[in-house]
Amino acid sequence: MVSEQAVLDALRRVRDPADQKDIVTLGMVQDLHVHDGEVSFTLAFTNQPPPAKATLHSQASKAVGQVPGVARVQVKMGGAQATRPAPAAPPGRPPDLIPEVKHTIAVSSGKGGVGKSTVAVNLAIALRAGGAAVGIIDADVYGPDVPLMLGSRGRPGMFENRIIPVEAHGLKMMSIGLLVQEREPLVWRGPMIHSFIQQMLKDVLWGALEYLVFDMPPGTGDAQLSLSQVIPLSGVVMVTTPQDVALLDVRKAIGMFQRLNVPILGVVENMSAFVCPRCGEHTSIFGDAGGQRLAEEYGIPLLARLPLDPETRMGGDEGLPITLRRPDSTQAGAFRDLAAAVVRRLAELAPLKSLPKIG
Repeated sequence: MVSEQAVLDALRRVRDPADQKDIVTLGMVQDLHVHDGEVSFTLAFTNQPPPAKATLHSQASKAVGQVPGVARVQVKMGGAQATRPAPAAPPGRPPDLIPEVKHTIAVSSGKGGVGKSTVAVNLAIALRAGGAAVGIIDADVYGPDVPLMLGSRGRPGMFENRIIPVEAHGLKMMSIGLLVQEREPLVWRGPMIHSFIQQMLKDVLWGALEYLVFDMPPGTGDAQLSLSQVIPLSGVVMVTTPQDVALLDVRKAIGMFQRLNVPILGVVENMSAFVCPRCGEHTSIFGDAGGQRLAEEYGIPLLARLPLDPETRMGGDEGLPITLRRPDSTQAGAFRDLAAAVVRRLAELAPLKSLPKIG
């Protein structure tokens, strides 16, 4: 029989990183229910930043799960910040959240599975190889793959109440994946995602950067809307595979960014063809020239056509992206060409830059 006291004793081992008091003493544990090995409670947060909330949620779940007799743990996120309605679009966005960052580039897609994170990571590394100071934010809170793809397992530090990003392969990087356990799912609503996006901007010591790349979640959800509301994005790179089902979804994403008045830098057609390593034959596994058709349809550049390459996948799995794993390869060259195309496109759009808005 599991007792409430045993659960509370376990939760007293979980401490708020800011003031080092346990979450029971702080009154954060509310609505505790214990029945037949099932435990549920709410963590009533106050002003903790999103990374701290995610960490406390993970630690509390783990601590209670280790209590003898506990078969199931359900932890809800409560508090004013977690339950208020989604914020309305502000009339203007603060221009000084990241004052030392020159260009902000979102890498987005209409659907998952098109290699968006691979493109974001290798684009960031290719920009860094050109001598620029570059950072990357893993804004995909539901599938934070960037730490794995960059081979980073470190945790960010703190200095004067601000977060120090992790450095990997010369990039400054932040991801919710650095703050929660690898198999811990995040069940966040829109306000939490909005708060996380703001946190990754204003409370991280990014320093002077030429480029800050955002690996966005797929689709047209809260992360895209929040990011477009809180900073003036320099532009977005749309990633798709050639087949019609991917093009159908990326059109929706392009429409969303156009409505938000975010400049579309161009289209990347990923997995455009497979080149046989033995005979050199090109096979269009996912169709042919879909990215080109999409670019022509919207009057935007086709920034790159990236072939389907097994070593690119291996590089991501091993934490050594292809631009570093095999810098002399055709695939690495394609990513460097992509980076050059993005830089040129940013220069072209600079005179036309305006703040995103909803209307």
